[in-house]
Amino acid sequence: MPAPMTTEQAVAALAELEPSGNRFSLGSDRLVGHFRFRDFPAAFAFMTRVALVAERMNHHPEWRNVYNRVDVELTTHDAGGLTELDFTLARAMLDAAGGS
Repeated sequence: MPAPMTTEQAVAALAELEPSGNRFSLGSDRLVGHFRFRDFPAAFAFMTRVALVAERMNHHPEWRNVYNRVDVELTTHDAGGLTELDFTLARAMLDAAGGS
């Protein structure tokens, strides 16, 4: 099981992940992300791409989809907080979202 990150490590990892902070922010023990797409099929396609990566990683997001929006929360429940797994999946999400 991966070790949970300290607050300082999580802040540094977020800055490396997304310097502009447009999509992800830190919650108390999780990474919170918001994605917007042109329509429902684009949002669903994004979720499908991410689902395949998450399954390979055996690390699954908590997410919600309403029409063109996908809101995600990433945390490593087994570790009781954020780990590198969460940031790896967040990078995959940013890649999967592309220019949306």
